Amino acid sequence: MTDKVDFKKSLDAYQARRGEIRILDVPPTRYLMVDGRGDPNTSPDFAQAIEALYPVAYKVKFASKKEVGRDYVVPPLEGLWTADDPSAFTTRRDKSAWRWTLMIMTPGWVDDALVETARETARETARKAAAAKGAPPRLDDVRLETLAERRCVQTLHVGSFDDEGPVLARIHDEFIPGNSLRMTGRHHEIYLSDFRKVAPEKLRTILRQPVAPA
Repeated sequence: MTDKVDFKKSLDAYQARRGEIRILDVPPTRYLMVDGRGDPNTSPDFAQAIEALYPVAYKVKFASKKEVGRDYVVPPLEGLWTADDPSAFTTRRDKSAWRWTLMIMTPGWVDDALVETARETARETARKAAAAKGAPPRLDDVRLETLAERRCVQTLHVGSFDDEGPVLARIHDEFIPGNSLRMTGRHHEIYLSDFRKVAPEKLRTILRQPVAPA
């Protein structure tokens, strides 16, 4: 039997407290990714991206245990978000203007060949199930990529996604300039709760923003 690693417990990057904004350094991290744009509540691409990511992520986990002898809990879903106008997140909440990348973290010991094998296994499983429920239409869009955010600020938001605006405004307009920093990369969210199953008021989401010295 191998020990099962739970990255939500072992990595500092997954630690955050409600009401506390902190600065941390996040090492380059590999993710399974799928891109899209538009309102996550209404865009078919958003649901299809989730349907494509999870089969590959779980096949990678099973292959890691079988081929490498290292088991782990599949990490939470994450998302990178951007818009031409930052107020689309903080004040206007214009979801139609959002561009996003949905992601699931992949351990550093997993190589490209194992991921491709997992993708092929997911395709074969999808083909066998296609007659009953249909294969995930965006399975071929899943890619493996390294994200290098490095210096970041983050906090924990508890509640509906639509209530994030004031928290983000505090991060963007107060904490970051107040610490002689500037925003660099895309707004990053880590979904500690499954928003498909958990009531909006109970959702736990890490809000992260990459930064650099002003």
